[in-house]
Amino acid sequence: QNDTEPIVLEGKCLVVCDSSPSADGAITSSLGISVRSGSAKVAFSATRSTNHEPSEMSNRTMTIYFDQVLVNIGNHFDLTSSIFVAPRKGIYSFSFHVVKVYNRQTIQVSLMQNGYPVISAFAGDQDVTREAASNGVLLLMEREDKVHLKLERGNLMGGWKYSTFSGFLVFPL
Repeated sequence: QNDTEPIVLEGKCLVVCDSSPSADGAITSSLGISVRSGSAKVAFSATRSTNHEPSEMSNRTMTIYFDQVLVNIGNHFDLTSSIFVAPRKGIYSFSFHVVKVYNRQTIQVSLMQNGYPVISAFAGDQDVTREAASNGVLLLMEREDKVHLKLERGNLMGGWKYSTFSGFLVFPL
């Protein structure tokens, strides 16, 4: 191909002249034009509007299921399984906020990466009916790594969108 013939990358038309990839994954030409692939944008945020967990669906795995997606840029959060799958190696940020149902109980929630707990949070005030367990973390993830939330103990409040799970790609590696 000559210098003026377009090159198609991921459905986008791009003319590249004497280019080299930059550290952030963008392509920078000698003209100072930078083009970033749309796949570099990864973000999700999900809520629960169903009533209680654990449910019949989650009793075996204790996975916390989310039933409404607010944001799913890149479609890497699977609503059916409530699992996020990393599309590429990079640093990812995750946060969760889950609300317990009853007083006189404790909940514990773990963020699981590839089946192993990475961080946990609990809420255990005996006199508070609706108390939240929250936490956040940055993780180095490889392509195809999986992240989900696991209810280690207790019951969660569902309706009115009290519980959320969010994540995004901070930068690719």
